[in-house]
Amino acid sequence: MLQPLKILFRTNWMSRSYSSYVSRMRYLNRIKEDDEVCQTALQSGDIFLFHKLAPLLQQTGSGIYQFPALQAEDVKGILENLGEDKEMMKDSVLINCTKQNKAQFCLDVGSIEQSAVENLCGGTFIDLRKAFFLLREPEAPLASRGQALLRWHQTNVFCSSTGQPTHRNQSGSQRVCLSSGITYYPKMSPVVITLVSDGKRCLLGRQATFPQGMYSALAGFCDMGETMEETLCREIAEEVGLEVESIRYSGSQHWPFPQSSLMVACHATVNPDNTQIRLDTMELEDARWFSLEEVQEALKIKTPPRKNEGQPTVFWVPPNHAIANRLIQEWANQLQP
Repeated sequence: MLQPLKILFRTNWMSRSYSSYVSRMRYLNRIKEDDEVCQTALQSGDIFLFHKLAPLLQQTGSGIYQFPALQAEDVKGILENLGEDKEMMKDSVLINCTKQNKAQFCLDVGSIEQSAVENLCGGTFIDLRKAFFLLREPEAPLASRGQALLRWHQTNVFCSSTGQPTHRNQSGSQRVCLSSGITYYPKMSPVVITLVSDGKRCLLGRQATFPQGMYSALAGFCDMGETMEETLCREIAEEVGLEVESIRYSGSQHWPFPQSSLMVACHATVNPDNTQIRLDTMELEDARWFSLEEVQEALKIKTPPRKNEGQPTVFWVPPNHAIANRLIQEWANQLQP
């Protein structure tokens, strides 16, 4: 059912200097594995701040929000000004490396008064779900990765086998139980997200927790032992009572909600003669078929619309950097004359 993936990487990826990319990936791996190299990289690296897993955002004069990269020395100064031990810097977790081989770290300062940090940084700590609608690419994925790693460290302080404390390496790429010798690595849960079509319309649903008026592609976690195809077919049957006829792979994306997921995105088709939705209200608040014209109008909306009293709720879809948006865009582009 799943069509073979013929092209793994797009042309713009392949156009990059291969030797430069390999060099950067090997340097990133050295930072992950070698504590001394990581400590050196931290002193000259970029640091993104979080407060209880909420990223620090700054608003520019033009009203655009950004996820600021602070210099290590500036973060040390902030900690000292607030009477904190600058050794807190060592709690930073490696998240990436720029094309200029500058290491990028994230640090959660949740033990410090939030407003005090905001005043010194000229920004605001904003819940990641809201931040996703404010940030632009590639900053949103960076905030997503940072929060996911910080959350993983906060929830894996103890060994699940012995109950003893685990100890992280400098980069935060792993935690080890010294009692049992077990090494723990950050994990993601596989999720299949699917845009269902009957050939002329696409099916979108919404959960009660979604912002007002927003509909998205259907998604569900893989059960233990399931293939991606099995998960997709099962979820569509469970949530909307439809049987899938064919599946086409689109791409994948890390997604930080509810914790850390790997979203595997697919297009699915159903028989146009069997499109009656039988909604599972335990899973979804609503699900509907939408025409190409309705979807095209929704794609024009770039920020969550405000509802005016007495006016109908506006239909819109997830932001550009969400893979659900890409699925919807691909479907609309395919149907356009």
